Order: sequence, then C-alpha cells, then structure tokens
Amino acid sequence: MGYPFATRVQSITSSAVRDLLSIIQSGDVISFAGGLPDEGLFPVQELELAYQKAFRSGGKGLQYGPTEGDGELRLLIQERMHAKGISVAHENILITTGSQQAIDLLGKVFLSPGDAVLVENPSYLAALQAFNMYEANIIPVQSDDDGMIPEELEEKIITHRPKFIYAVPTFSNPQGKVWSKERREAVVNLAEKYHVLIVEDDPYSELRFTDEQPMPLAVIDRFGERVIYTSTFSKTVAPGIRIGWLSGPKEIVRMIALAKQSSDLHSSAIDQRALCYFLQDFSMQQHLHKLRREYKERLDVMQDYLKGSSSNLFLWVSINKAIDTAELLKVAVDEGVAFVPGVSFFAGNPKTNTLRLNYTHSSPEIIGTGMSRLMTALDKLLASSVREQ
Repeated sequence: MGYPFATRVQSITSSAVRDLLSIIQSGDVISFAGGLPDEGLFPVQELELAYQKAFRSGGKGLQYGPTEGDGELRLLIQERMHAKGISVAHENILITTGSQQAIDLLGKVFLSPGDAVLVENPSYLAALQAFNMYEANIIPVQSDDDGMIPEELEEKIITHRPKFIYAVPTFSNPQGKVWSKERREAVVNLAEKYHVLIVEDDPYSELRFTDEQPMPLAVIDRFGERVIYTSTFSKTVAPGIRIGWLSGPKEIVRMIALAKQSSDLHSSAIDQRALCYFLQDFSMQQHLHKLRREYKERLDVMQDYLKGSSSNLFLWVSINKAIDTAELLKVAVDEGVAFVPGVSFFAGNPKTNTLRLNYTHSSPEIIGTGMSRLMTALDKLLASSVREQ
C-alpha cells in the first residue's frame, strides 16, 4: 500500500556511500568507499579514562543538558578556534550531533522549497542529500585548483539570489582541494558585497600533512556576519562519539538552537562530558601528529598506483573517459575491492569517469592489495570495452 509521505521525501534517495557500506560488509571486499578513519588509531585507552571520569563526576553527564551544549566543552572549542585565528564568543558556539547535523539544521532553518544554494561541483554528497531533503534548488559553481571561480560565483549570486554558499575550502570533499588565500578573500568579499551567507564546512584541516595552516573563511569574515563555520571531532578523535559544532552570528546560532530543540533537545551529555576530559587531560596535538604520520604513509602507497594529487582523507581520480565508474564498480566488487563512483558528488553535469578513494581506513598492506585488485578490474573493463567496439 502507499503511505502518505511528505512531498519532500518522495524523491529522496539513499546515500551511495551508505549503500556501498551495506554491500561490502559481507565477503572479502576491501573498501576504499566510506570516509572512515582507522579504528586501530582511535585513542581508545584515553577515551576509556575520559568516560570513566565522566561517569565518576556525578550525574551531570547522565542528565538533560542545554541545547547549546556543555558550557565547558564550548569553551574548549573556543580555544581551538582561536588557535586557528577565528575570533568567536563561546555563546556563539553550538554543539551538534556530528557536523552532519549542523548541515541539516542549516537547511532546516534557511531553506524553503525552491530556495537556491550554491555549491562547488563536485561537492560533499551528504550535504547535497541534506539540502535536497529541504527541496532546495542546488546550483553548481565551477571551480579550478584555487577554488570557486569568482566571476561565475558572482554571476550565480546575482541570478539566483541564494540563501547561502556551501563550501569546503580546506581539503574539499571529494577533490581534496585547498583554496588559495586570494580565492578565499574573493569569495568572502562577494558574500559581503551581496549580503550572502557562507557555510564553511571544515572537518579535515587539522589532518594536513604540512605545517602550513590554511586561513579559514571565518577569519577573513572581518565583521563575523557572513560565515557560519562548522567542524567535527569525528575525523580527529572518533566518529562514534558524534560530536560536532557550528559557530556564527548570534542571531543565527539562536535560531539553529531552537530548531535543534525540536530534533533532539541536545546532543549526548555523557559524550560531551567525556570529550571535555579527553581534551583537558590528553595531548590532542600528539594524537594529531600520529594520525598525520600514519595517513601520509597510506596516501603514499595509494599514490604509487595512481600518481595522483594528494588530498586529505580521499583521492579523487579521473580515468579514461570511455569508462563509466558505476560499471567499473561492479567489476571491482567481483575482484574484491570497492570505491565510490564520482557521479554522486555532482550537483549538475556529472562526470561518469570519476571516482573517490579513501585511504585512511586500511593499512598500507591492505591498500596495496586493494589497489592491485582495482587495477585488475580496470584492465578487465577496458579489455571488455575494446572487444565490444
């Protein structure tokens, strides 16, 4: 029988990554699909001690808490943001259940059916999924190696009058781009000129492989009125604790807090308490140095096969234009390896010969095995296409 679902969900589709994860859980398939960190690198002992401390501190971590989040944790996040050059009051920081909830809440607060959102093309597929849920008109903006092209961005701002621009300027997902300083300034200047908001999604910047720290858009936003900044501890501590945050203008944060109340009242109090103790008692910088060293080694192994450019958790690959990577995936899974076809990341004009590979979840040895399987699958598909011609 048919059920009376809301119009906004009738055309919704499942995430390509989530579908892949369910497929590859059975059998001997090496996954380069989801953006999973390696469980072997989680600070398990440190987190265990932090949770013990949270439970021993009384019932605070088991009680209802403020929607905005644990006040002590917000102060610790404020310190981390100040270290990046972002000046923000802790009152203007809101704890979310992962940064994905932040993206969803922004859609909930700002988007009415048909409202425009400008995104890079390709862009983070779970953000596209969230904006589609609110029936947004998602407009792709072309970019080059330095970031969104200002002339096209300005033209589309004028034409579509977007509610906001969504961007991942530091290690963009899926391409791994790092926008140049000049391009960052140009985009923020356009946002100020046309009074448009920017949502800066920054989950990866602390996992960079060099000492250079790219300047967040939120730093360039001189008056703190144009940029809503969001980040997460999923990539740096562990995704299972589901703690992210957003910051921005006071009025916006207040409205998002009201929207969050109707979603979950507040994010997990015990996880917030434990994360507080973790950040206070253990060296986050030492942990980050370990992650950077390990992930850089894995990147090098994968690049030996691809000779591609580096990103942060992923490699974005373009192959022979005659190859549809959705077809390649079928052959690859038979060979025992999986990836995400690139088409899912495009808001328009998808390139079917692209794919995204994650290298953080697998050891160097497994990456070598998986890449050998992928090369075999590619050779088989190319040979098959030649025979059909």
